[in-house]
Amino acid sequence: MGAPVERTRIRRLPDKAVREREALHAVLDAGLAAHVAFAHEGQPYAIPVAYARAGDTVLFHGSTGSRLFRHLAGGAPCCLSVTLIDGLILARSAFEASMRYRSAMILGTCTVVEDQVPALRAISEHLVPGRWALIRPPSRKELAATLVLALPLSEWSLKVSDGWPETSPDDAGWSPPTGVIPIRTVREAFIEGEA
Repeated sequence: MGAPVERTRIRRLPDKAVREREALHAVLDAGLAAHVAFAHEGQPYAIPVAYARAGDTVLFHGSTGSRLFRHLAGGAPCCLSVTLIDGLILARSAFEASMRYRSAMILGTCTVVEDQVPALRAISEHLVPGRWALIRPPSRKELAATLVLALPLSEWSLKVSDGWPETSPDDAGWSPPTGVIPIRTVREAFIEGEA
């Protein structure tokens, strides 16, 4: 169970809150991209990253030349989020239309991962299982240009919406089809290209 923490307590539609850590892990394991949000010199930023979950930590990487990644490496507070869209909920009104989703949010500060190769392997294997064994390992120069960060899963929230269309008295006389359009991410066949 996730410990109730005030900063991550779900206030809007709290019945959609899920506290089981296994459910959080399942969302992180199913996603491919995360967004990391933080403030730098008074300006908010949100950057997309490839990531992997390793136990109770999220790993992601960027360039040592990135001032934003260096800012995160310096201990700036951040928020990492992963959202999976499972469907579109079509109601009789735009107001009642919604989405089925699973949305994870993790708050904290990152630490620099010194042993980069296992972390980079974890990210690669999360994106394309089995690929690491086929590719050239990173060179010393490539590792020097790469900053791997770890964010612990110590302060988090998970919100899950899996409902159906709702109606209101104002919908009388309107009868468009209602229901759910399921959405899923599918890996299609590999398309080989020239290197």
